[in-house]
Amino acid sequence: MTSKANGFQDVRVNGERLWASLMELAAIGATDKGGVCRLTLTDLDKQGRDLVLGWARDAGLTITIDKIGNGFMRRAGRDNSLPPIVTGSHIDTQPTGGKFDGNYGVLAGLEVIRTLNDHQIETQAPVEVAFWTNEEGSRFVPVMMGSGVFAKAFTLETAYAAKDVAGKTVGEELARIGYVGPQEPGDHPIGAYFEAHIEQGPVLEDHDVTIGVVTGVLGIRWFDCTVTGMEAHAGPTPMALRKDAMQISAKLMQEVVAIALRHPPHGRGTVGMVHVHPNSRNVIPGRVKFSIDLRNSTDALVDAMAAEIRATAAKLSEESGLPIQIELVSSYPAQPFHAECVDAVAHAAEALGYSHMPTVSGAGHDAVYMAKLAPSGMVFIPCKDGISHNEIEYAKPEHISAGCNVLLHAMLARAGVV
Repeated sequence: MTSKANGFQDVRVNGERLWASLMELAAIGATDKGGVCRLTLTDLDKQGRDLVLGWARDAGLTITIDKIGNGFMRRAGRDNSLPPIVTGSHIDTQPTGGKFDGNYGVLAGLEVIRTLNDHQIETQAPVEVAFWTNEEGSRFVPVMMGSGVFAKAFTLETAYAAKDVAGKTVGEELARIGYVGPQEPGDHPIGAYFEAHIEQGPVLEDHDVTIGVVTGVLGIRWFDCTVTGMEAHAGPTPMALRKDAMQISAKLMQEVVAIALRHPPHGRGTVGMVHVHPNSRNVIPGRVKFSIDLRNSTDALVDAMAAEIRATAAKLSEESGLPIQIELVSSYPAQPFHAECVDAVAHAAEALGYSHMPTVSGAGHDAVYMAKLAPSGMVFIPCKDGISHNEIEYAKPEHISAGCNVLLHAMLARAGVV
């Protein structure tokens, strides 16, 4: 392979080829509204995996599949004893998903490989593209299953036992589609990991910026809050004598938003699920259970937000005489990305002349688990109106190319050019 060390700074990906690959993959599970429904471990998922691995073979890559179905597509380096520089994401989608979420990261990685081949660029370390099983969690939970098993966040046996609504297990479905590989998850070295992704939010578009240099992923705390009052007739019961669980709940829900606003710029507070009992038009609610989703850039900030909502709940309970219970149901620590990988993304964007800004990810990605194992970073590009997990999800072709160019040069900075 010919060395191109002196001229690789001028190398750019083939944006039209990348776009065409995205559209071809999107045809598998295409929906009438222009999106994609390709749930994990279905026949459509198998078709998508087969297509991507076929492209990898065409590019001369060697393929490894592990026991949870994660796929690794490897391009050799000058020194194959070095751990590979890896990029990737996922190709499973939401039931009403789009063309780009996850898929972009996998195919951007493939385009990086194709571009290295086109220009006969030899890297010092090997370069790999990965696709991770069941990132979305829309058919099986937990989310980010493949990367989670890889990182030993939970066991292979736990993942195999997970069931969908029809009672089918991950283990059964992996075997059915032929994607139980021989390698033990995690027995696969990673020198550094990069993931390209649409932002799935409106910040980059709002700032008219092309590249988001992702510094980390927000910490998350999920709570269930239950306010207990007493049901009573809506007509005969005077306002002053009511034990209205909804009114106290409404105050707490407003405080969730207020707390997030008091912890800028990355504070997030959401109430997304509410159950009212007895849920009758002319009955004062006797019990309200609702979700609380708190997020911020550090665990200390998320914990401070959680302490504030608990304090408000205690005060409201004392004032109203109504019991309020707040139960932590899930916790995901904030995950900062490695400074050198963040810098590699920023330097690539700067050298390529793209507008860029530091940003955080409010959503989880496979890079969260990879960051626990190896230096990691992410590249964000804008998506129209910040919309994702929706069939109308869209990213501009020029942004698709820009993000892939940044990925290419960030990976080369870590892999080394011979």
